[in-house]
Amino acid sequence: MKLITFLQTNKSVLFRSVLITLFIAFILLSCLVFFTPTKYLDIHISREIQEKHTPGLNTLMIWISWLGRTPVSVVMVIISSLCFLLMSYKKESLLILSTLLSGVIGLGMKMLINRPRPSKDLVILLEETKYQSFPSGHVLFYTVFFGALILIILRLKKIKYTLKIFLITICLSMIFLGAFSRIYLGAHWFTDVVGGFILGTLCVLLMGYFYVGNSRNISENEPL
Repeated sequence: MKLITFLQTNKSVLFRSVLITLFIAFILLSCLVFFTPTKYLDIHISREIQEKHTPGLNTLMIWISWLGRTPVSVVMVIISSLCFLLMSYKKESLLILSTLLSGVIGLGMKMLINRPRPSKDLVILLEETKYQSFPSGHVLFYTVFFGALILIILRLKKIKYTLKIFLITICLSMIFLGAFSRIYLGAHWFTDVVGGFILGTLCVLLMGYFYVGNSRNISENEPL
């Protein structure tokens, strides 16, 4: 009870502390991959994950990763945004549409860090890639897009509790599988994936700050 009271009383300070911590962590990780060559940890994790290759898992990972390709992700965002708009959820529609900015942020960071992709002499390459490696654009998008959906699911009061748990579990699973697939396919190093996740989490928290702050009087809908 005291813990809940403490969190409620200091939520602004805690929120800023989390933002600052994530920002510092991303800066430190960016400096690490910029100034140092690929570390043993990255290579070791990639090889450990790629030891589990099977035809069925290859297909699953390729399909999951396909959802993060730019043309596909843009279509996903637009369709999702339109669905919320048609249901009269204008703020939710705008929130989902804003996830497209993650692509611009990710590309800017890739050009700034300019880290090479994993090469075939170090890992097994199951997917052709372009652009630089850090941070993972797929993981950044998955974290921002599915993170935004989690925010919406939590805020819509007319969604039943059990359905909320189910939908949130799916969203979290997609974030995890998206990250796993990028290493599995040889498209990214572990630190690329971590960087994409941290940056994506930062974006979600900032988006959530404005979304929650402007959603006090959110319109109600029928139970799903």
